[in-house]
Amino acid sequence: MKRAVAFVFLICAPAFAGIAPSAASTSSTAVTQQEANKAVARRVFDEILSQGKFQVADEIYARDFLNHGLHGNASLQEDQAAARWEKQELPDMKVTYDSMVAEGDLVSVLWVLRGTNSAPVGWLPATGVKIELRGITIWRIVDGRIRDEWTAFDTLRVVRQIVEQLRWQLFGLACVAVILLWAAGRGIRKLRRSYSSAKGS
Repeated sequence: MKRAVAFVFLICAPAFAGIAPSAASTSSTAVTQQEANKAVARRVFDEILSQGKFQVADEIYARDFLNHGLHGNASLQEDQAAARWEKQELPDMKVTYDSMVAEGDLVSVLWVLRGTNSAPVGWLPATGVKIELRGITIWRIVDGRIRDEWTAFDTLRVVRQIVEQLRWQLFGLACVAVILLWAAGRGIRKLRRSYSSAKGS
């Protein structure tokens, strides 16, 4: 009996040996692909958002890329225009990632953005406001290029930071607005009285 078991084992062992490396090879390929996808994700944060190397987008985004927003989708051109605007208004902007998980063709990243508004925003002068924002992004990466993106962050937190840091300036503007409205109302009342007096005479 022992000889028979040993004989069967000797016959089947090469077959199992041939199967095992194949499974290990498949697993290794999947891990390698996930690491490659993580490397693509890192380039977005390190090179594009933090360093402002926007030309890198041509290397890592697919032409039919879509950023899936809550109320609509953005093309690659629209997405990169928004990134350029952010970097322009926050020249020292750095985006770091706290956690990065890859599974299949998806990469999920928990990130933190920090920057200072040291450049004008349209017709408004630079405010010096410091922004810190946490968000999460999920990318779908196919053949080494980002095809889809889903991002979520707390916009209200940004507004709160601006209001907290500019509260006295905003208070001053509100006072000026109230004074101007009061003066305009008083001027209008005077004009009406003058018009009524002229009409009555």
